[in-house]
Amino acid sequence: MRILLSNDDGYFAPGLAALAEALSGLGEIVVVAPEQNRSGASNSLTLDRPLMLRQAASGFHFVNGTPTDCVHLAVTGMLDYLPDIIVSGINSGANMGDDTIYSGTVAAATEGYLLGIPSIAVSMTSFEGLNYATAGRVARELVERYVNNPISGPVLLNVNVPDIPYDQLTGMEVTRLGRRHKAEPVVRMTSPRKETVYWIGAAGAAADAGPGTDFHAIEQNRVSITPLQIDLTHTSQLPSIRQWLQ
Repeated sequence: MRILLSNDDGYFAPGLAALAEALSGLGEIVVVAPEQNRSGASNSLTLDRPLMLRQAASGFHFVNGTPTDCVHLAVTGMLDYLPDIIVSGINSGANMGDDTIYSGTVAAATEGYLLGIPSIAVSMTSFEGLNYATAGRVARELVERYVNNPISGPVLLNVNVPDIPYDQLTGMEVTRLGRRHKAEPVVRMTSPRKETVYWIGAAGAAADAGPGTDFHAIEQNRVSITPLQIDLTHTSQLPSIRQWLQ
């Protein structure tokens, strides 16, 4: 069993170390993660400069690029084999609903999926990070389940885990993505050099958060597991757009 790990919080993030520890013993583990925090990098690739691959004292490899760069470089250049599975995380903070569009954690898993490798993104639903062991145990259970009972066809799973002790979880639920209200406005400030600068505002509160959504599962202290796909075609609009063009 060959497992590739990545994340978007950087190779030094405690969630990544917790993930590597949780999956130890399942097979050969290789870690390739960003040199620095690249949260919100989405699926961006670095095309305007070369990338450098280095290895830290921990044995983790790191790249001066995005999460997508890390997985792409590892699979298409660094490794002489295809990993059996890719796990991205453990992210600090939830990646639910609209978050998946921006998430570097999900993007790393998405790149693996696009390269034909089963991939899982794992996130904790708070920034406090008090229970990485819980998310690590969930990740291990999912990888073990996949090994023992593979899913037919390509798979990309977005997993969110409540930041609570493992014995307080009330189960796992297969969910759909909910939706958030629009983001808070940018925060305008003045720098010490009297320049106007802007901070991106906080994500909006949950809007579509009813039963069956990732938001609802987390509220019930359940692990949310959402299968994702990459086809962005707005299929239901195809007839109306054809008519509009006539």
